[in-house]
Amino acid sequence: MLGYEVNFDGLVGPTHHYAGLSFGNEASTKHSNNVSNPKLAAKQGLLKMKALADLGLKQGVLVPQERPHLPRLRQLGFQGNDAQVLAQAMKYAPQLLSSLSSASSMWTANAATVSPSADSADGRVHFTAANLNNKFHRSIEAETTSQVLQAIFNNQRHFAHHEALPQVALFGDEGAANHNRLGGDYAKRSVQVFVYGQQHYGGDVAPQRYPARQTREASEAIARLHQLDGQHTVFVQQHPDVIDQGVFHNDVIAVSNQQVLFHHQHAFLNQHQALDEIRRKMASIEQELIAIEVPSDRVSVADAVQTYLFNSQILTRPDGGMSIIVPEESRQNPQVWAYLNDMIQMGTPIDDIKVFDLRESMRNGGGPACLRLRVALNEQELAAVNPKVLMNDVLFVTLNQWVDRHYRDQLTQHDLADPQLLMESRTALDELSVILGLGSVYPFQQQG
Repeated sequence: MLGYEVNFDGLVGPTHHYAGLSFGNEASTKHSNNVSNPKLAAKQGLLKMKALADLGLKQGVLVPQERPHLPRLRQLGFQGNDAQVLAQAMKYAPQLLSSLSSASSMWTANAATVSPSADSADGRVHFTAANLNNKFHRSIEAETTSQVLQAIFNNQRHFAHHEALPQVALFGDEGAANHNRLGGDYAKRSVQVFVYGQQHYGGDVAPQRYPARQTREASEAIARLHQLDGQHTVFVQQHPDVIDQGVFHNDVIAVSNQQVLFHHQHAFLNQHQALDEIRRKMASIEQELIAIEVPSDRVSVADAVQTYLFNSQILTRPDGGMSIIVPEESRQNPQVWAYLNDMIQMGTPIDDIKVFDLRESMRNGGGPACLRLRVALNEQELAAVNPKVLMNDVLFVTLNQWVDRHYRDQLTQHDLADPQLLMESRTALDELSVILGLGSVYPFQQQG
C-alpha cells in the first residue's frame, strides 16, 4: 500500500500582529510592536502551499482560530457587549487583549502530535492536540484545534482523536515541533523520536535562561495514548544550552524526513548515544539512519536561530529525490547559504533547495516547518480525509479571493480593540468554514 506525507499548513489569521508574546523565541521578541500585514502573511503562506502542491506533493490547509477570543476575556471578568469587552480590555489589560488576539495557531507544527497507523497497535492514525501550556496565548488553542482535526479526519475506522494533556507544567506539550519519525515508506512502520527539554521526575538537567516547553512526561503520555511500542520509540533530550540560545523547539535545531535526520552538532544532550539508539531501532525495521550533522564551525547556533535553517521542510518529491524548503533569511546569510549549497553536493538524498519568502511569519518567530503539521497516511486513509481542505488550483484561487475580501493590509496592537475587526474576522471565518466543509468549529458559531 502506498504511503503519503500530507503537509497541513496553517492559514494565517486576520489578527496577525507583532506583540512579542513568546518569551524564548528571539525573533518574536525582537519584532514586538512592529506594524504587521495580515493580508500579505496569508498570501505568503498560500503561495508556499500551492508551490508544494504543484511539485506533486499532498498539501492540506488548517484554518485560523477565532480571535480576539471573547469567551476567555469574559471568563477573566470583562463585561458587557462585545465592543465594551474589547474597550475594557484595551484600557485595563492591553497585553492580555493582545494575547487573546494572537494568530499563533498559524504555526500548526504545534497543533498536535500525529502517529501514523503503521506505528500504532490498533492500526489507526492517532491525533493529540497540544496543550501548549507554556504560553497563555497558545494554551487557549487546544479545544478548537481538536474540533478542526476531527472535522478533517472524521472517520473512526481510520482516525483516533485524544484530548490535550492536563494543563500543568508537568505535562507541557508543544506538539509535532518536538516529534520526528524516521524510517522508509510513509505507510510502513518507522521509529518515532520524541524530543523534550526537561524531565520533571528524576531529571537534573534543564535550561537556565529560557523555559523548556516540552517535558519528557508529556512525550511519554503521548506515546502511551498513541499505542506505540518501546522497540520503535526513542526519547531524546534537547541540549539545554541551545534552548538558552533561543532554540525553543526541536524544529529550530533539527528536522527529519524518512531516513534523513538533518541536525546541528549541538542539537541533543548526549548526542552520540541518542543517535546510536535511533540507529539500532531503525535497523530493527531494516532502515539505515542518514544523519546530516551540521558542525558549529560551519553554522553557529546563533545563525541557525536567526535564519531558521533547521526550521525547514525536507520533502520527498515524486521522482524520489528530496528538496529542502528554507526561508529567504537562509539565503541572505552567507555562512548558511554556503553550507546549504555544499550539502546538496554531499550525495545524501537532499539534492535541491527551494527558497520561500515568509517574512511576516518569520518576524513573529515561525519558519516553514512551524507552518506545517505532517500527517503520514496510506491510500485508504487519504481517501477518508475531508477533500475540501486539500490544496489545488481552484482552492488556491478561492482562498486568495477570500483573503482579499476580508483581510487588512496593516494591523497594530491598537487596532485589536476595534469592534469592526472582530466582525471582519468572524465573517471571514464563517465563510471559510463553509469553503472547507468544516461545520461549526468556532465558539461564535456555537453560541445559542
